[in-house]
Amino acid sequence: MEYQLYQFRFSGGVHFGYGSLDQSEYTFCADTLFSALCQVAVRLGREKLDALTGFAKEGSLLISDAFPYMKEELFLPKPVLYIERRENEAGDSGIKKAYKKMKYVPVSDFDAYLKGEFSVEKTEALKQLGVYQMKKSAAVRGLEDTMPYRVRTFRFGEGNGLYIICGYQKKNGKELLEELLEYLMLDGLGGKRSSGLGRFECVPVKMNRILADRLEEKSGRYMTLSISLPQSGELSEILENSSYLLQKRSGFVASDQYSTEWMRKKDAYLFASGSCFSKKYRGCILDVSCGGAHPVYRYAKPIFLGVDV
Repeated sequence: MEYQLYQFRFSGGVHFGYGSLDQSEYTFCADTLFSALCQVAVRLGREKLDALTGFAKEGSLLISDAFPYMKEELFLPKPVLYIERRENEAGDSGIKKAYKKMKYVPVSDFDAYLKGEFSVEKTEALKQLGVYQMKKSAAVRGLEDTMPYRVRTFRFGEGNGLYIICGYQKKNGKELLEELLEYLMLDGLGGKRSSGLGRFECVPVKMNRILADRLEEKSGRYMTLSISLPQSGELSEILENSSYLLQKRSGFVASDQYSTEWMRKKDAYLFASGSCFSKKYRGCILDVSCGGAHPVYRYAKPIFLGVDV
């Protein structure tokens, strides 16, 4: 497997919602990106969609969740692992809370974090990533009164943004991904795209050496970098000595060919990125359609990073 890193440089605000317009995150999961790529592929022709889903199902094209970067520093999800801290920090409740609250670890300090030598002062490194903003709007529905609502957005600071990792075995799979990303840049990602949110530039950059080494290493424990789910026959084999978080994924089908009305996707509970396992698994592509005219795919394939010290 070869790997390519892509930076997403957003020109304005973003809204990656989890339930309502007045809530938002600054990252998105691999299944969100895959769904958006599928929508682009449908517009370009059925053969593009078949190729994309085919590469994904066979595991020759993998994508990670989106993680933050600040200038030259990349961040990884905090591993779902028990880490033995330095003795002078072990009994300090304030330090424990700081570590618990932290979501991401700088790649340059990843080894130190796994060894319990990560400086507590760096737990708030992402405070300068950007700022949340609240925008007030009004919805007009027919002859009814206007309905005010608020949209929470996030705006990245200068030189900051998100990145993904692509794993590929076939050059034409990587080329297809980049073609679809070119169209997706014009559409944008996330919610309220008609208002100009989510527009970005996708830039391939040199693979980080620390990441590349850990992606290729054989390890006694692996951390997934994408929201994922084992195939039915894999589940019992990987749960032993695992430590994980589950994340509920739901939403509506964004296709005017699926149904004459908005319909929900089937809910799915997937392992969140950062979950750790002693064995790798292949993962799957779920069909979360529910009575519509065509399948609806949810991406649930992992990219694994070795987390041995």
